[in-house]
Amino acid sequence: MTPAGSSPAQPSPASQAGTAAIPTGWRSRWHPRIGIDRVIASAPAIVQIVVAATASFSFAHYVLGHAAPLLAATVTVSSLGLVRDARPRRVLETVIGMVVGIVIAELIVYVAGIGWWQLGLTLAASLIVARFLSPQPAFAIAAAMQSAIVMVIPVSVPFLRMIDGLVGGVTALLVTALLPRSPLRAVVREGTTLLTAFDGAILTLVQALRRGDPVRAERGLAKARALQGLVDQWRSGIESGSEIARISPFLRRQRSEFHRQERVRHHLDLATRNLRVIGRRVVYLCDDRQPRPIAADLLRELAAGARVISDALEDISYEPAAREAVRAVAGRLDPGLLADRSSAVDQTLIGAMRPLAVDLMTAAGMPADDARAAIPRV
Repeated sequence: MTPAGSSPAQPSPASQAGTAAIPTGWRSRWHPRIGIDRVIASAPAIVQIVVAATASFSFAHYVLGHAAPLLAATVTVSSLGLVRDARPRRVLETVIGMVVGIVIAELIVYVAGIGWWQLGLTLAASLIVARFLSPQPAFAIAAAMQSAIVMVIPVSVPFLRMIDGLVGGVTALLVTALLPRSPLRAVVREGTTLLTAFDGAILTLVQALRRGDPVRAERGLAKARALQGLVDQWRSGIESGSEIARISPFLRRQRSEFHRQERVRHHLDLATRNLRVIGRRVVYLCDDRQPRPIAADLLRELAAGARVISDALEDISYEPAAREAVRAVAGRLDPGLLADRSSAVDQTLIGAMRPLAVDLMTAAGMPADDARAAIPRV
């Protein structure tokens, strides 16, 4: 109780810190550093688009003699795009979609002329044909956009814009092969991002086991479940880079490295699935709020091995160290040997770590049979 007439006690600095204002508004969603990083990450794509669009426009204008080859540039820019997935197949699909739209528009202009109802007819025909040809929505939108450009910008020579579109599409494909976007660097970065998040999820589960903390256990499981999106993003990058390396004379030496990245990704995909199984068991075990230091130590050491795999993504010479780091832990994953120091439920959790250890060893380059043999038989 506060004495009568006295002023109420002022909140302590700790309580003030606990109620500190949280930044909101546009400043919390945008920062110059974020924009700069985005520009740096897109720099290869920007260079590729500028070179390709300039080359296609110049060829159509100066070599073919077209007065205003707009579609030569727009088809090139739209085909390549700023997305990193500039694989040849995706570029080719986009080019085909845009050429389909141009051809349909040119036919309608040739037969019916230009007007508001011709524009509507052109858009409808382009969207219908494009949706029939491809299940990808972007394919239909690309066709409709180019057909609209043909309708609103007339020329005196029929089908001239179709030639411009073909020039832009061929240029985009050539630049994809001859001026690639160095996809390997981005692929390694995506793998490192996944392993960093993987490490964060494991360490949160380790803290939950050490303290018997159900809240941290739930948080660790949520982090483990969020890993699948990173795995899928990494797979998309590897597929894109592999296809580009297959046709680019400058990236052919990287094809074996893309194969290695895919091998690591495949086994880490399995490891993230097993981590979710472990996370669910940790959530169940932490209901009793009892610390489990033995399981926590084993899981922490597996996390240390996974961190060495992260180093091996960029430098293959780290793979032997990663294999040995995980093998050293795998040899102790015998629930029977720990029976006198752990309960039955702890032994079940330790048993769930065995597949995770196998996946980490195979991700580090160990043959699957050798990885399974490194686990004690039960």
